Amino acid sequence: MVTLNPGQNAGPNTWLKAFPHAAGKMQSPVDIKTSLVVQDPQLLQRSLSWTYVPKNCKSLLNTGEGWKVIVEGQDSCLTGGPLEHSYQLVQFHCHWGKCCNSGSEHTVDGKGYAGELHLVHWNVDLYNSVEEALASPKGVAVIGIFFQVGKHNEELMKITDVLHDIANKGNECTLPRVVDPAAFIPEVHDYWTYEGSLTTPPCHESVTWVIFKKPIEVSEEQLEKCRSLFSSTIKAIVNGEPVPGKVTQNVRPTQPLNDRTIREAPY
Repeated sequence: MVTLNPGQNAGPNTWLKAFPHAAGKMQSPVDIKTSLVVQDPQLLQRSLSWTYVPKNCKSLLNTGEGWKVIVEGQDSCLTGGPLEHSYQLVQFHCHWGKCCNSGSEHTVDGKGYAGELHLVHWNVDLYNSVEEALASPKGVAVIGIFFQVGKHNEELMKITDVLHDIANKGNECTLPRVVDPAAFIPEVHDYWTYEGSLTTPPCHESVTWVIFKKPIEVSEEQLEKCRSLFSSTIKAIVNGEPVPGKVTQNVRPTQPLNDRTIREAPY
């Protein structure tokens, strides 16, 4: 007999109790309604630019909500576009769902994608630590990259091939092959940008989002490997013993845009 642990239903709907920022007016993710996007010529004045050092992608961690690559961000830099400062890569992680159209956190005209990769950077010009930046205005810049099901992704394979080594929450391993974050950037660099929040607790409204319009392809097999991770925060009780559940989805629902503007560069 299998019964559900009460904690199994502890999802985004419960965050407000412990994390009041989650009730803010600038929360993420959002649905990007393309008919309402504003073209902003100022985004062309300084091209969005990134420099990453692949060897600085040090380890792979099971956070209990998914996988995360931990980065020593020295010499990495994200600048330009909507950003007024320099931002340094600190980690990247992925969101996915149970099926190929419900795994992205952001949606476009109501449509979801199979997954979404987040490259997380912190403002090294204004703040002295990642922790300070995460809770501060203009503290964070996140690049979002949509996944659509298609051919095998060679760069992602360097991660998904070793997910069995971090099956349970808290497991961490070194990456046996060098992963290049820049290899995930789509060939077409058109993007949307807006001001929002972290999509996980504590949901600080400190993020400038850059969402690339063009998705990259990953295979269904790679997504299944992501779904095979175990979380000790989601359990069933089997014969009286707790059994970790699999992270079959780790997506926060879209939040109201309120009075924010989503911008794009003219093209």
